[in-house]
Formats: sequence, C-alpha cells, structure tokens
Amino acid sequence: MAHVGTGHRRFRLLRRITRIVLRVFFWLAALFGVVVFLAFMLLVRFGSSQKADPEVVRRLREAASSGQIAYHLTEPNELIRLLGRPTGQSRAAGREMEKTQLRWPGVSADFMRVNDRLAVPTLRWIRLGGIDFSIGDYHDNVGATGIDIGIRRPIALRDGKDLRKLDMFIGLQGLSLTKLDLRDYQEALLKLPFDNRTRWPAKDKLPEGFDPNALLEGGKNPGLGVRALHAEGIDGRGVGIAIIDQPLLEDHVEYAGQVVRYEKLGIAGKLASPQMHGPAVASIAVGKTCGVAPRASLHFFVFMSLSMPGNKAYSGIVDKILRLNERLPASEKIRVISISYGMFSHLPRYEQWARIVERAKQHGVLVVTCDAAFLNYGTLARLPGTNPDDPANYQRGRFSTSRDDLYIPAGHRTIASEKGSSVYKYDPTGGMSWCAPYLAGLAAMAFQLDPDIDPDLIVKLFVSTSTETKVGHIINPPGFIEAVKKQAKAKPQRSAGQR
Repeated sequence: MAHVGTGHRRFRLLRRITRIVLRVFFWLAALFGVVVFLAFMLLVRFGSSQKADPEVVRRLREAASSGQIAYHLTEPNELIRLLGRPTGQSRAAGREMEKTQLRWPGVSADFMRVNDRLAVPTLRWIRLGGIDFSIGDYHDNVGATGIDIGIRRPIALRDGKDLRKLDMFIGLQGLSLTKLDLRDYQEALLKLPFDNRTRWPAKDKLPEGFDPNALLEGGKNPGLGVRALHAEGIDGRGVGIAIIDQPLLEDHVEYAGQVVRYEKLGIAGKLASPQMHGPAVASIAVGKTCGVAPRASLHFFVFMSLSMPGNKAYSGIVDKILRLNERLPASEKIRVISISYGMFSHLPRYEQWARIVERAKQHGVLVVTCDAAFLNYGTLARLPGTNPDDPANYQRGRFSTSRDDLYIPAGHRTIASEKGSSVYKYDPTGGMSWCAPYLAGLAAMAFQLDPDIDPDLIVKLFVSTSTETKVGHIINPPGFIEAVKKQAKAKPQRSAGQR
C-alpha cells in the first residue's frame, strides 16, 4: 500500500511539473507572437506602402470637413463620384454584417451594411497608405492613417434622405436631427429605433401626432394586461430566472436591483464589453418598468462564442445551472432558464440538448428558447399610439408566419440600452429574441402562484389560454394566470408535514 501511495504522489508531482512547463511554453509562445505582430506592424507602417496622391488627400479632407462625406451616412456611389472609379474592390459577408472595401491608389474605404433588406452600405473608415491584406473572408488595411469622418462625434443627419441609410439595429440612436424638417417622413421614423439621447427638431418640424417621448414611455408597458397582474401582486416575486446571453450593462437602472448573480463564462465572455442584446432581454424579463416579472430575481450567465454556439455549449451551461440549483435554498432556486436562441433542433448533438431540457423539467425548471421545438411562436408589433392592453391593437411582426401557433409582443417596445445606465431604446421591429424573456416572465408568475406546477403544463397553458384574433392566437397573460390559479386550486392540499 505504501508503494502504491508513493507512486501516486510521484504521478501527481510529474503532472504538476508538466502543467508548469506547458504553461511557461504557452506564455513564451504568446509573447513571441506579440513581438512578431508588433514588428510586422512597424514594418508595414514605416515600410514602402503605396502613397496617396496629395490632391486626392486634399479633396478627401475638405469633403470630410464640410460633411460631404461622413461616417455612417456616405454610400459607395457618393465616394466614387468624388474619387472616380476604384482600382480594386473586395467583399466579405458574415452572419450579421456585410463589408465592402473599395480601393484607389493609396486610399481604401470600408463600407458596412447590416444584413437587413432595408439597409444600404455606408462608410465606416477611410484610410491612407498602408497595405491591404485578406485572410479568408476578412479584409483589412494595416499601417494606414485615417481620415476624420466623424467616427467619434455624434452623427448629425444632413437631410431627410439620410434616413434610408440607417439600419434597423442602430437607427436614430444618439443621432441629431435638429436641423431637419421631418414632417413628410413619418413612415420612415416609425421603422427606425431611437433612444432618449436622440435629438429631435422642434415639434412643428415633426409629423403630426408623432411624439417620440410618448412612444418611448408607452413602449415600456409589456402590454396585454401584464401591468394589471402586477397591481395584484403577481410579478414573479420569489422566483429566479436565469438568462444566458451577451454581456449586460450591469448598473442599468432598469434591472440593477434584480441581478443576484452575474457570471462570465469562457474567455470571450470575460473579455467582452456590454452588448445590445443582454440589456434588452434582461429588461423584458425582470425590468422595473419594462419587465413582465419585475420582482423576479435574475441570474445572468454571460456567454459569447467566437463561432456559432452549439448544443454542446448550451447543454453544459444548463447543466451548470441545475447543479447550482442543488446548492441553493428553495426560496432562491432558479425555476426558469431563458435563452434567446433558436437553432437547437437544427444543429448536431440535439439529443444531448433534448436530454438536458428533459432533466431540467424533472427538476421543476422550464427552459424557454426561440426554437420551434419548444414552441412554434412568432412576433407581434403593437400599433404605435394605441392601447397596448387591447389584443386588437397588434399586428403580426416581421419575424412571424401565418403558421405560428402563438404570437408574442416584440415590436414597438422600449428596452434597456447598453449605451448608458439610464438610456432606453425604442425598438419598432423587435425579434424572436424579445419573445423568450417575455414568456420566461410569465412562467415566473406561474411558479410564484404554484411552485409545483409542471413546466410542460405552463407551455400548454400559453397556447390553450391564448386570445384568438384576426392575426392569430395571441398570448393572453390574464387568461394564462387565471388557468394557473385554477390548476393550483384543483390540487390536493398538502399537509405541513408533507411540505
């Protein structure tokens, strides 16, 4: 036995030494890589890169100074009119963005376009000199100097035609429209997001009846009778919701008091700054003014992937949450997991994902996703300026079909923004991602009223209690809660000993 123990200790010592050697080797390799990269940058910066024609540089600087070319506003054809036909062009398309680079002798310009049918490519960079290079679909320019096109200044629209150059993600957020007459642009304004930093022209320069402040405040209401339930004390109190998403702006006033756990997973999650998506879903689930369950506690797990996340990754995080639940007291357990993602049934290892979801149900935890395998739902958009509690004031949203079994509010909603702790964004479009936290908030209400309710029954009640309209079956929060109450009353009362 002593011989076995000595051998085990030697093995452990050898393993420890191996780890140290590998770690030292890793850091030396990383340091070498940094040195090589810096040397390359210096070589490019001070090497024989192509020089731009001084006359071209002068025209560019004058155009940028006068606002003729500007960040996020200039289209490729506008720059071509200024500089002539480009000598080179490259294009790279990702899942969310499309990038086009135009090149002239000594000049390169990058244009980006969100993968949105309404958006057009607009200018993001102009660089002078340097060396253009490509790695796969990635194109860039190294060792160049930039032209000041207003990247770090607030964007000021030049005329109403600039509205068509704004995409559904950024829209009018933080922009200045003070110099414009927008009376004829109501349709465009109702399609673009804005926030409480947007600077508007005087009221007589806005479309009749268009009141951005009223839209922003009214959009905070979750709608369809949710606030009436809050008035009854049905607000998710005592229930934990876990959200797996991109980083939060942790101190946003909308949900700061609700966050009881904030855990960053993986290297990308630890390094990433606050993103648009995380604050939005958190505010819809538990926000004080925007949320469906404003008294629920929020456990937020930051997960960012450098590639498309898969079933293995999400299964591991759900498993982590279930193991965490084993250590939490009953009053602090997580009962709902909200994931604004919908690719599970289309990716490898779906069986692994299905098993972890079933295991969660067995532990009394509902996993809400955007996958049709969970629930085939689509988005709703409320009609601006109408009563948000009336189901008749909704139309099918952009992310919906006539075949959806249920429709959830998503468009023309106000959500928390990552741009500041008191910044709110009005989102006309919304998406499937906004539906998952809405349903998660309703599920938290159900668990508040009946801690023993079957997670599968919650999903069935979402559909069976819905309101039938000309749009289709719309989620009905009061009807859903009434059904939960009836189910709870119908159960045999447990004795104190059974509890």
